[in-house]
Amino acid sequence: MDSLIAVIECQQPEADLYRFMGRMIITQQMEEIVRPLGPESLLLRGARLKNTKEIFGVAVYTGMETKMALNYKSKSQKRSAVEKSMNTFLIIYLIILISEAIISTILKYTWQAEEKWDEPWYNQKTEHQRNSSKILRFISDFLAFLVLYNFIIPISLYVTVEMQKFLGSFFIGWDLDLYHEESDQKAQVNTSDLNEELGQVEYVFTDKTGTLTENEMQFRECSINGLKYQEINGKLVPEGPSPDSTEGEVPFLGSLSHLSNSAHLTATSLRTSPESETELIKEHDLFFKAVSLCHTVQISNVQTDGIGDGPWQPNLAPAQLEYYASSPDEKALVEAAARAGIIFVGISEETMEVKVLGRLERYKLLHILEFDSDRRRMSVIVQAPSGEKLLFAKGAESSILPKCIGGEIAKTRIHVDEFALKGLRTLCIAYRQFTAKEYEDVDRRLFEARTALQHREEKLADAFQYIEKDLILLGATAVEDRLQDKVRETIEALRMAGIKVWVLTGDKHETAVSVSLSCGHFHRTMNILELINQKSDSGCAEQLRQLARRITEDHVIQHGLVVDGTSLSLALREHEKLFMEVCRNCSAVLCCRMAPLQKAKVIRLIKISPEKPITLAVGDGANDVSMIQEAHVGIGIMGKEGRQAARNSDYAIARFKFLSKLLFVHGHFYYIRIATLVQYFFYKNVCFITPQFLYQFYCLFSQQTLYDSVYLTLYNICFTSLPVLIYSLVEQHIDPHVLQSKPTLYRDISKNGLLSIKAFLYWTVLGFSHAFIFFFGSYFLVGKDTSLLGNGQMFGNWTFGTLVFTVMVITVTVKMALETHFWTWINHLVTWGSIIFYFIFSLFYGGILWPFLGSQNMYFVFIQLLSSGSAWFAILLMVVTCLFIDVVKKVFDRQLHPTSTEKAQMYSNTVALSDEFIALQPLSRARNQLGKLSLLKLIPVSSAWTPCAVSQERPRVRLLEECWSES
Repeated sequence: MDSLIAVIECQQPEADLYRFMGRMIITQQMEEIVRPLGPESLLLRGARLKNTKEIFGVAVYTGMETKMALNYKSKSQKRSAVEKSMNTFLIIYLIILISEAIISTILKYTWQAEEKWDEPWYNQKTEHQRNSSKILRFISDFLAFLVLYNFIIPISLYVTVEMQKFLGSFFIGWDLDLYHEESDQKAQVNTSDLNEELGQVEYVFTDKTGTLTENEMQFRECSINGLKYQEINGKLVPEGPSPDSTEGEVPFLGSLSHLSNSAHLTATSLRTSPESETELIKEHDLFFKAVSLCHTVQISNVQTDGIGDGPWQPNLAPAQLEYYASSPDEKALVEAAARAGIIFVGISEETMEVKVLGRLERYKLLHILEFDSDRRRMSVIVQAPSGEKLLFAKGAESSILPKCIGGEIAKTRIHVDEFALKGLRTLCIAYRQFTAKEYEDVDRRLFEARTALQHREEKLADAFQYIEKDLILLGATAVEDRLQDKVRETIEALRMAGIKVWVLTGDKHETAVSVSLSCGHFHRTMNILELINQKSDSGCAEQLRQLARRITEDHVIQHGLVVDGTSLSLALREHEKLFMEVCRNCSAVLCCRMAPLQKAKVIRLIKISPEKPITLAVGDGANDVSMIQEAHVGIGIMGKEGRQAARNSDYAIARFKFLSKLLFVHGHFYYIRIATLVQYFFYKNVCFITPQFLYQFYCLFSQQTLYDSVYLTLYNICFTSLPVLIYSLVEQHIDPHVLQSKPTLYRDISKNGLLSIKAFLYWTVLGFSHAFIFFFGSYFLVGKDTSLLGNGQMFGNWTFGTLVFTVMVITVTVKMALETHFWTWINHLVTWGSIIFYFIFSLFYGGILWPFLGSQNMYFVFIQLLSSGSAWFAILLMVVTCLFIDVVKKVFDRQLHPTSTEKAQMYSNTVALSDEFIALQPLSRARNQLGKLSLLKLIPVSSAWTPCAVSQERPRVRLLEECWSES
């Protein structure tokens, strides 16, 4: 290293993690040697060495020029529907505030137009006041009224909402139902600003591989030179029985060593001549060599002795060799080749070592033509032990088959389609042999492209196209990616909740449709519409119009749509409205052959549609990050494709099935809690300030405050803050099991229904009505110069204001208690504790002369108020009057127009009441009743929500009545 003299030339810093162009010029013995540098030569922060003890490196980018630092850009700000509603309501209340201030100012000057009110004998103006500008006085009075009424704007609402979101987000991580024991992963919350948005989702966009499936690839079938094989009990078995095989025998292909001695192969394959047998062995040998050489797999522990000497060994390779691969497909294929007897045993000094039937062969790795999403294939160029230069390529059938000029192309294409119909992931394998002259040309082109500093990517793409041609097809592989647990049930639950599910995948059409059918995304009875293989705008438009007509003409309840990437590009370019019309009328949409950017474009198209629906995206890989960030809510699956999706998501879960509880339980609770919190805050501030406004009519709009300044400060901070905060954290208006078992309850809170203008007006009018009762109830009590004290003394203005304030604190606190369905000891503590704290504080504050307070307006006021029996009666009467109207409305609504949620509440309360009733009985009687009620356990909760729910519910209630009536 001391003698190394080199210069590194590279591109300017850029944020793309997977793109790097440079070259290293090494000066050696007065001669310059140029070596290309690409993404494979660049180590990012966090990289780990696995098969190398140490390396020597040089820093090319540092500080804020590193790729990781350049990717530190803030994501687009996501705002929930609740937050938008809050801002709208705030503007309305700001208008109310300004209106009250203007009205008060105008009325003040209207009354002061009369001389007796303008300058009464007890309040003479100074000379300066008489000569001051009327405009300035008007502005001054207007601003004074703004200050007096500004408490109607609930500034503390935003503080409470942020506390609720932050503290509430911990419940997701603590939920054991969202904990995956196998991987030891719990749910993660990356942002707490969108908790309530989980209860408003209308569209779910999900990836397929690793999200709906396990992303654990298992080799299942392959096609070699037009013959199809499948793995059965650790053996490769040719498809179809052999005509010459004896009864009970299954023709099979073991390892290559067994192949040479097999007498059980199909007649078409080996019964012709020894030459054909040798040719078949050579074809299989070349196929599995291509599989074991064309990859980027790494090995952590190499123990190769004795491997590959026997027949097909399904468990041997994984036990002795531990493969690591960036793609699970590659790992599954290399392990399958190892079980077949051709074992990849590692790379040492650019030499790939393969053990074939126990014999070690070394292939010199000359070039790797990396996989990219445009080519959809990868290739390696190796030098065989015999000196031949070979290119092995693998990739999607659409990228390999057009490049082939030999092999069983037609048969293999049929086999690939058959594999895809079974839901298997397919890859085609091909090779090419170079002459010495051809390889020199290939090597020169690659060297020039890789050492170029300008337009390197374009030059490399041209070189790859030139090299990867005139291929000989060897066959195809098929691996299975099995579905995750409860995927079908989760998708069906989402559909019942009124949520439309779209699957966006990069897989081919047949594979994607097969998986959609198997996971319940598509039903067998669903009318499947297709928009695929469109080449022109006009053809795409005509197909869309035909699909729209079919939807209106076909008398089918549900339609499903399949779109491929190319057709989608055409549809989004010129025919967005027509495409959206077709999609809106489909229950399920499947988009296949999708690029990552296309996924994000589809979600954006739905987001900006006239309905403005709330979207949710679920993905597990780096290619899903764009759609996760584009959707209103992004969910990352902590799968086997790294943590890019989980890190860039708003929430991360271990399995797709957890999505149901995340939405139906947590989303439902979060939305109910925060929606009630928002409405309640506006309600209690209207109750607080409206008496202040009414009081101005009785004090000639002199800006005299009704409440003491300490009460003004502590109303939102101490007296009424804790009950609503605890409610917003622990409220469960319905049992979580009922919410999860009956997804249709999710529809009750859709479209931001609890924060609609109608609901907002109800809470606002309720606040104004309660405020009028507070003020005028107190006014009628003390307004006729009536003495309410035994000594004949009268109440003053501070006592009047304290009476109004006392009634208000009790009323708004009890109102919160009426909204609470789930009572815990914390709820009792903060609800009744807030009222008790108010009384204790007022007694303490008004019972002592505070030396540091300049004004002692409240001294002995509260004690004097409570010494009046009439005041106690008035407080009780006004509280009951305020809440009576609200209680009556709730009772009538539940009896006459109950929502699904309210019906479920009555059901769950009935069952809970029966359990509590049994617990309070003597032991012998409780056993008897419990035996009767055990019949209820035979009926699952969800069965109460079948179409025959009424018939099932009546026996249940009757049985409960029998238990209770028994003496």
